[in-house]
Amino acid sequence: VGDLERMTQYKDKSQQFESVPAGILNYPILQAADILLYRANAVPVGEDQRQHLELTRDIARKWNAAYGDYFPEPEGLIGKVGRILGLDGNAKMSKSLGNTVGILAEPDEIWGRVRTAVTDPQRVKRNDPGRPEVCNVYTLHGHLTDPSRVEEIAAQCRTAEIGCVDCKRILAESISETFAPMRERAEHFRQRPGDVRDVLVHGAERARAIARETIGEVRERMGLDWKSAVPSG
Repeated sequence: VGDLERMTQYKDKSQQFESVPAGILNYPILQAADILLYRANAVPVGEDQRQHLELTRDIARKWNAAYGDYFPEPEGLIGKVGRILGLDGNAKMSKSLGNTVGILAEPDEIWGRVRTAVTDPQRVKRNDPGRPEVCNVYTLHGHLTDPSRVEEIAAQCRTAEIGCVDCKRILAESISETFAPMRERAEHFRQRPGDVRDVLVHGAERARAIARETIGEVRERMGLDWKSAVPSG
């Protein structure tokens, strides 16, 4: 319990509740189970999940010490961008905070979201020079806009050659272009729900086989394989 209460995400999210749900506290344990059940060697996670992954590694290490080496201690696969701030510029992108842009959003919806993004608070008027280094919209350009344009946008911002609305419009177009292949692929599967079901069924069969093997081995090592202990007849 102490380890769970020290989780940074728990501390942040628990402030949103008068009575904290058990699921908020226990989430890292559920995540650990999802990882260890399939004996994963590596897990793609964001920077904010690193602490949870360390708990998973600790659980694996302690279990192995008690019952024999079985679970790998999974490494985190964290990309160059470990965390992306949301449109409000205050916290990471989160659906619960409403500061996101949907990957499958259409261009008009993307623009509707991006136009609300927080920019340099000191740039009040259109002709005020901007500070790209403190502007979250500019940071998002670094992730989504063609690199050949990013430095130009910074220069135009500093000289007030473009305003914040112009800058946001470019970002919205970049987001739309970046995720166009995802929207097309999603539309492809919307027209073919049978294909989606086939993928889910096949994936569930593969996952179930691995999980069954893991649970069987774990129960045997822990002396919880009660079925084999029940006398016949």
